[in-house]
Amino acid sequence: MGSQGGFGQSKEFLDLVKSIGEARSKAEEDRIVLHEIETLKRRIIEPDTPKRKMKEYIIRLLYVEMLGHDASFGYIHAVKMTHDDALSLKRTGYLAVTLFLNEDHDLIILIVNTIQKDLKSDNYLVVCAALNAVCRLINEETIPAVLPQVVELLGHAKEAVRKKAVMALHRFFQRSPSSVSHLVSNFRKRLCDNDPGVMGATLCPLSDLITIDAKSYKDLVISFVSILKQVAERRLPKSYDYHQMPAPFIQIKLLKILALLGSGDKQASEQMYTVVGDIMRKCDSTSNIGNAVLYECICCVSSILPNSKLLEAAADAISKFLKSDSHNLKYMGIDALGRLIKMSPEIAEQHQLAVIDCLEDPDDTLKRKTFELLYKMTKSSNVEVIVDRMIDYMVNINDNHYKTEIASRCVELAEQFAPSNQWFIQTMNKVFEHAGDLVNIKVAHNLMRLIAEGFGEDDENADSQLRSSAVESYLHIIGEPKLPSAFLQVICWVLGEYGTADGKYSASYITGKLCDVAESHSSDDTVKAYAVSALMKIYAFEIAAGRKVDMLPECQSLIEELSASHSTDLQQRAYELQAVISLDAHAIGIVMPLDASCEDIEIDKSLSFLNSFVQQSFEKGAQPYIPENERSGVLDVGSLKSQDHHEASAHSLRFEAYELPKPVVPLRAPPVSPSPSTELVPVLEPSYPKEVRHTASVSSFSEAGPSELKLRLDGVQKKWGKPTYSSPAPSTSSSSSQKTVNGVMQSDSMGNPNSKTRNASYDSRRSQVEISPEKQKLAASLFGGALKPEKRPSSTGHKVSKTSINSGAKAQMEKGMISASEISTEKTTPLQPPPDLLDLGEPSVTNMPPFVDPFKQLEGLLDPSQDASALDYGASKSPDFMSLYADMPTSGQTSTVANPLSNNLESFGSANGGSTVVYPTQTNKGPNLRDALEKDALVRQMGVTPSTQNPNLFRDLLG
Repeated sequence: MGSQGGFGQSKEFLDLVKSIGEARSKAEEDRIVLHEIETLKRRIIEPDTPKRKMKEYIIRLLYVEMLGHDASFGYIHAVKMTHDDALSLKRTGYLAVTLFLNEDHDLIILIVNTIQKDLKSDNYLVVCAALNAVCRLINEETIPAVLPQVVELLGHAKEAVRKKAVMALHRFFQRSPSSVSHLVSNFRKRLCDNDPGVMGATLCPLSDLITIDAKSYKDLVISFVSILKQVAERRLPKSYDYHQMPAPFIQIKLLKILALLGSGDKQASEQMYTVVGDIMRKCDSTSNIGNAVLYECICCVSSILPNSKLLEAAADAISKFLKSDSHNLKYMGIDALGRLIKMSPEIAEQHQLAVIDCLEDPDDTLKRKTFELLYKMTKSSNVEVIVDRMIDYMVNINDNHYKTEIASRCVELAEQFAPSNQWFIQTMNKVFEHAGDLVNIKVAHNLMRLIAEGFGEDDENADSQLRSSAVESYLHIIGEPKLPSAFLQVICWVLGEYGTADGKYSASYITGKLCDVAESHSSDDTVKAYAVSALMKIYAFEIAAGRKVDMLPECQSLIEELSASHSTDLQQRAYELQAVISLDAHAIGIVMPLDASCEDIEIDKSLSFLNSFVQQSFEKGAQPYIPENERSGVLDVGSLKSQDHHEASAHSLRFEAYELPKPVVPLRAPPVSPSPSTELVPVLEPSYPKEVRHTASVSSFSEAGPSELKLRLDGVQKKWGKPTYSSPAPSTSSSSSQKTVNGVMQSDSMGNPNSKTRNASYDSRRSQVEISPEKQKLAASLFGGALKPEKRPSSTGHKVSKTSINSGAKAQMEKGMISASEISTEKTTPLQPPPDLLDLGEPSVTNMPPFVDPFKQLEGLLDPSQDASALDYGASKSPDFMSLYADMPTSGQTSTVANPLSNNLESFGSANGGSTVVYPTQTNKGPNLRDALEKDALVRQMGVTPSTQNPNLFRDLLG
């Protein structure tokens, strides 16, 4: 080990610390630490290692772990050290395990017994070490093991033990509130402890409890006020002073608690006024801790019910913060001012020049805090200046997260305090142009709805002027590069609705602009969809007005391109555009009326317009519709789902023995009268309603080719896969429109011409610096000037007859955006791929007559008296029965397959209408010449002629 260095450590350890400190690169440091790890691995497992050396090894492991390397090989040695009787070794072990382990580590269980024993120790230092470990390592499962002993320690003679016991109970409350809910009264008792340290530690759990439920602790207001008064009067020991401030951290915690208890409570607030005012007067504003206590007093004043004297004192303190040269104090002053203007708005006018200086400060953090203050003090008289400043700041920053926040605030302020609709549209254009991709799509819908509804008054000229100005502004912006997608959607919608409304622009000019938008944003399907819809509206309006429609070549090429698009939505819009152009003026006026985006849409839920078609079908002999709950013989979807669940649960591992194989039945040719295959009558598949998605049809033969027999397995549940039906469920698509409205108008009284100004000292300090007229004008715009009654465009202020429906979505429905449900298309059954005959899927349950397996009939396994009419061999084409034997085993061994799930399948069949399910069962097959000849004769009786000259047909097939 070498000679001892300082602090009782070896020279080797001190050299290690020195070498790491002198390392010139991370790689060199890693090499030193890895060499130390290898050394510790060898030495820590040496037998008979002295405890003094083991203690140093544990400390060196702590050093290795703090440098980011793995020292898990030594964790168990730290746990063992906690069992030592020596105080220094035990405390070192507890220190190590609290830094090495977490509450979910596997080694925690090894130290629980040690902690229980140490909590009962006579040495309070051992108890304190154990309580430190309890706060770090005890999890929710091990809390009951130590909880009674911790509660007992609340009455310990040593104040350090009582303080750590309170901290342990607080930790238990954070881990599992239910485990200590019956011990909350102990916190109240410890609040009256003789030791200020125990009392200060009790404030932390009480603060959490008051945050959750303040009403239950209203009775403690007098106690908290008394404690705060004693602290402010310096009745605590001098050891609790910090920078000549009496227990400042206890004061801050008490002020936070009083702010929670006094919020909305007049009686509790009145009890706090005196002590809070005394603290604000006694605070030393020359030190950081004094300013921290003063700031917390301002926060408390802004939370409790207002008091005029406290508000004046708070305003003076804010003035000192804003006049300071320190950016930290300015930041604190802006934040405190933002809290206080909610109760006294005129305070902001006293510090208008200081706020403008902060707004122009190069410190980005201070500037952001100032914008938050301006956001809180915005009203209709200064909204234009504030929003313009915020937009200018948003353009110059690169932080997308904060840019999104600024954009959302600009939109919110514009919606609430917009002086005019023209200004609102121009502001939204700026926001969309510079941060369109970061703005919520609801903002775009609000803008489209505002343009469609207009001013909300019966002034059509003003509404048309608003729309014309919007069209002009969008035609001017549309040529700029890199416009956001949401903004382009708004532009396309407005141009489609009102591009040719005033007659200033021709249809060919507007359609050309829309085609340019669609071509320049070919990768954005949403923008192209809006552009095509706008084209359809313009052409429809032209046809309705009786004007001739001349489609531009670029529009024609765009429609042809979209007609072959991979997007079904774009295809449909292109086809609808072609269909609309071919309609006459009367039909166009009904399908796509002019300026009807905000009109109510009448929906006939009963579909009465189909009554005539239904009556014609009845006259032709059609059957009336039977409700699903009245249909007989149709599977109930609910029972089918429950049966699926039962089958899924039956797919788990089973340990009972398989069924015994069935006895072999000798093959005999049943007497079948020779008849051509064309005389066999096919059995039609049952047609079920579309609502019953999971109903599967029976396995039947389908005509896959002139000489190929295939087994239909569509709708059959896979036995070895996920328990579900393979029949495709019809996909449905729905589109929903979101309704958004502007903010509700609220009255705001922020102007008080009789308010007292307190910025004399600030002006005197700046008397030598001449204030520029521009800054004076800006201050007058933000804070002064005659206040106008606030008005904001709300949903109630627009036309009453028009509903606040999402303009974009509703316009598409109203203007003739034909949905897929209105186009009657004949649904055809998709072609099924040839199924695998070896896939032993579950049988389908149906109400058809019992199905006879053709395999079993051909092999002579069924009763000859079985009705042959149940077989479905096809009506027009002769099946190739020789393909049935193509996959037979060629070996001479007997192959017998038993189905272990037959019991479940039989019960499934009997539970669903009593239908019979028959499985194709393989029986003995092999190169038996006699059996082959009998099968050959049977096939010939069925009308099938062998395709080869070999009379022993099955002998060749079976080897």
